Amino acid sequence: MLTQNLGYPRIGSHRELKKICENYWAGKTGYKNVLQVGRNIRHENWKLQKEAGIDMIPSNDFSFYDQVLDHSLAFGAIPKRYNEVILRQGNAELDLYFAMARGYQKDGLDIVAMEMTKWFDTNYHYIVPEFYKDQPFKLFSTKIIDEFYEAKQLGIITKPVLIGPVSYLLLGKEKEAGFEKIDLIKNLLPVYLDILSRLDALDVEYVQFDEPFLALDLTEKEQKAYEYAYKEIRKAFPRIKLVLATYFEGLGHNLNLASSLPVHVLHVDLVRAEDQLTAVLAKINDKTILSLGLVDGRNIWKNDFEKSIETINQAVEKLGQERVWIAPSCSLIHVPVDLDNETDEKNLTAEVKQWLAYAKQKIAEVVSLKKLITNESPASTLQKLEDNKKAISNRKTSKLIHNPEVKARIANLKSEDANRQSSFSSRKIKQQALNLPKYATTTIGSFPQTTEVRSWRAKFKNGTFTEDEYNTLIADETAKAVKWQEEIDLDVLVHGEFERNDMVEYFGEQLDGFAFSKNGWVQSYGSRCVKPPIIFGDVSRPKPMTVKWTSYAQSLTSKYMKGMLTGPVTILQWSFVRNDQPRSETCTQIALAIRDEVCDLESAGIKIIQIDEPAIREGLPLRKANWQSYLDWAVKAFRISASGVKDETQIHTHMCYSEFNDIIQHIADMDADVITIETSRSQMELLDAFADFKYPNEIGPGVYDIHSPRVPKREEMIYLLKKAKAVIPSEQLWVNPDCGLKTRGWDETKKALIEMVEAAKEMRKTENVLAAEPQIN
Repeated sequence: MLTQNLGYPRIGSHRELKKICENYWAGKTGYKNVLQVGRNIRHENWKLQKEAGIDMIPSNDFSFYDQVLDHSLAFGAIPKRYNEVILRQGNAELDLYFAMARGYQKDGLDIVAMEMTKWFDTNYHYIVPEFYKDQPFKLFSTKIIDEFYEAKQLGIITKPVLIGPVSYLLLGKEKEAGFEKIDLIKNLLPVYLDILSRLDALDVEYVQFDEPFLALDLTEKEQKAYEYAYKEIRKAFPRIKLVLATYFEGLGHNLNLASSLPVHVLHVDLVRAEDQLTAVLAKINDKTILSLGLVDGRNIWKNDFEKSIETINQAVEKLGQERVWIAPSCSLIHVPVDLDNETDEKNLTAEVKQWLAYAKQKIAEVVSLKKLITNESPASTLQKLEDNKKAISNRKTSKLIHNPEVKARIANLKSEDANRQSSFSSRKIKQQALNLPKYATTTIGSFPQTTEVRSWRAKFKNGTFTEDEYNTLIADETAKAVKWQEEIDLDVLVHGEFERNDMVEYFGEQLDGFAFSKNGWVQSYGSRCVKPPIIFGDVSRPKPMTVKWTSYAQSLTSKYMKGMLTGPVTILQWSFVRNDQPRSETCTQIALAIRDEVCDLESAGIKIIQIDEPAIREGLPLRKANWQSYLDWAVKAFRISASGVKDETQIHTHMCYSEFNDIIQHIADMDADVITIETSRSQMELLDAFADFKYPNEIGPGVYDIHSPRVPKREEMIYLLKKAKAVIPSEQLWVNPDCGLKTRGWDETKKALIEMVEAAKEMRKTENVLAAEPQIN
């Protein structure tokens, strides 16, 4: 029996990757320093896993920005617009790579970034490959081979990890008509064979192919692509042992396909789909090894050893120990690095901490499970089993978890609690009293969190600043932001959220049932890391959370100040959620807490309130057969949070990185008065779903990409607004950035928003001229 890991966090124990990349982008450090920090993180990860006892240690799971982008660079899938970057850069590969991820605006060049979207149903974002008809591929970057060799030089034989050829193609997007991306499989496969030939020359034994799309619904053509690709790989390299990794869902009706592929090891996710084991055991052929994904790679709860041992024994009884491997359910990039770094008991008490496991601890759990099964159990491992039993039992009986008042409130919910007083058509008439112009301008909520602002928060938390000193600084920063928004003539203002750390963490800190880590960082995209709160118990709101700062900002202006809240589904999705009750019940508890806040904001005189739900699309189950149940409770939770106010109060919501076509009816069912969405990277393509559906409510398609440092020109925004107007009536359109501006700098933010406001004014002028022209009968 062997142990394997599918991937380890690449941000570093103390977010070293974030710091070095951001310094490099800012011109504060050199190319060689970036490469050295990358090497240090890789070496630390490999050594840690080897010392822990992992048999199959991954390589090529490290990335400077995103693993899908790594593959696009490796395969030469580089959009032509970056050709000039290749020619002009001294450090071509790394700078080209970052230009593809972030855009490029210097040396007289102005190149937009590649599109970014969510990695399946996680909060991780990947860079979307761009495909063209008859597109050629060739080996451009040798990172995959280089990192295997690098580990070998350290005396560590690794298992290189590649995104499988079919999943890589399905992750991309066709950028022209007349073909399907899966048609490119025969063009792409030779590059995989080239990579494998180079690994073969280095005596590689195992190679992991990640094929998460085997857990999704596949067309017949996609199924045939799997058969073709793996048959060709096996024929070309009979010596190399292929590890086929599936995760995030069960194989379902793809079980026959997956079990028929000529691979040495099949990995299945028994956390997200524990009920698939019996079917897999019945179908797997008599030579394939089965890798059991038992340790949760998506959540931070300690593994239940007794339950896992039962599962392992079930597999061993059918296959024998030599054909069973133990592993996490998926890559560990979705969990924090090391629980040992959590030394502050103020927010993460000893009782809650004993229920948790981060990546380092999950590696130890995998090894302990193997030892407990194979009778290699020294006294220390047996003690771990006893400690595990105690922690699991303590969590089940803890008084911290259950709140009878919350449960009673859920039980007493009525259908009218999820409905506004009137339909949108009636509300819209009443909301005309807001007297907003056509193409009303606003932002999504946050303004830049400068180093100075973050330092104030840190000093307040460590006691260097008193509460009064901290509040004075935040009030001054808020006042400056309000004044500046007035100066550039934005229509609906925001207070800037300078008092907030993260859009989910901030609310979780003020809700009962949440705990917080100090170092529980997880990569969201590139250098962006988030620290998800931990929902361990019943959720309630003990007091108002945002009324103070929103009311203060409103007192500074005669314009409308927008109240800014995070919605229940997003708080759920972007937290580590308790796994001892249905997620729907936890979400409804959060919805009631947000509802209380919405009502308090209205009572304080706030006329426009935004309830952000960027995660509602990512929460969809991977198989369409399971969508309806999720959408029913997710939409209901949003409506509960938004439906306690009068018709005159305008409710906004925001979504980003979503393919809306399949759920557009459910978005309409959310019944927000205004929805703002990410559309700039897709050049307004995402708006087509709203146009085809004839979406009745108001909509703000983002006119510039805030995840790129480039400042778009006014003409570019006008172009996008005209594209929007071509499919959505101008009476329904708002003008706004794609997302919040927290991660941007003030200089680029000011320049971009000034251009955005002027673009909206140009659109109004154009329409006024057209309206004034005489009509010829």
